[in-house]
Amino acid sequence: MGAFFDGLESWLSFLPRITIGSLTEIIIIAILVYFALLWIKSTRAWYLLRGIGMILAFALLAALFRWNTILWILDKSGAIAVTALVIIFQPELRKALEQLGSKNLFSELLLFDDGKENQEFSERTVNEIVKATFEMAKVKTGALMVIERNVSLREIERTGIEINGLVSSQLLINIFEHNTPLHDGAVVIRGNRVTAATCYLPLSDNMMISKELGTRHRAAVGISEVTDSMTIVVSEETGRVSLVEGGSLRRIADAEMLKAALASMERQEETGSSRFRIWKGKKKNERKTVE
Repeated sequence: MGAFFDGLESWLSFLPRITIGSLTEIIIIAILVYFALLWIKSTRAWYLLRGIGMILAFALLAALFRWNTILWILDKSGAIAVTALVIIFQPELRKALEQLGSKNLFSELLLFDDGKENQEFSERTVNEIVKATFEMAKVKTGALMVIERNVSLREIERTGIEINGLVSSQLLINIFEHNTPLHDGAVVIRGNRVTAATCYLPLSDNMMISKELGTRHRAAVGISEVTDSMTIVVSEETGRVSLVEGGSLRRIADAEMLKAALASMERQEETGSSRFRIWKGKKKNERKTVE
């Protein structure tokens, strides 16, 4: 036994000496990396990083099987890739610097804020959205409602007008009423609140979209291609209701069908948000369902 401890002591002697300073550095770096990963996951950068990870895995495979030509191409394009990454991540980098300079940075970190206020998607919210959707469908009022999930829609919100009102059928119907200042564009819904209206969405370049569908449907497909959002579209010409998710569009026949789709999203929100309860306690800006 003594020989074992002597051997262990001699092995540990090769390791660098851990001081209080180095220990605090490790803790700080770990916290920074952790919050950086949380921030990345809440933005479109998460999908870009997944793509980069696939390229790195392919490069590792090329090195393993000694595909020299592919390795040469990857080596020569490395410098260009760094510049390309800065350009690709420019919106996310700008957003990070803005958050770094905000006054609420430390309070958000202490509260373990993931940047999604009121992310509980309640049954009441589902019912109000379904009611508003089919009330507008009856009178052929065009509508475009984007529901945020994991990927943040703050960049989209900046293109519109801030609302920050509790979701209700009356509010949604009034926003999309003809000849009103807010009817043109999309509404962004985060949890139980309408955060912004008259927002501009990226149009899809998918040539497979039916020519019968207008700009409203193409915008709904476009936002679903770059985020994991769920978008409800009411056609102004036909009054048909469509649900867009993951780049695909499907018709919604009745209120029960839409309610079932939104209810499944509600369960996903509850499952995802429960992971943060230990650190956050009561959620930031959490309100009762009735205001």
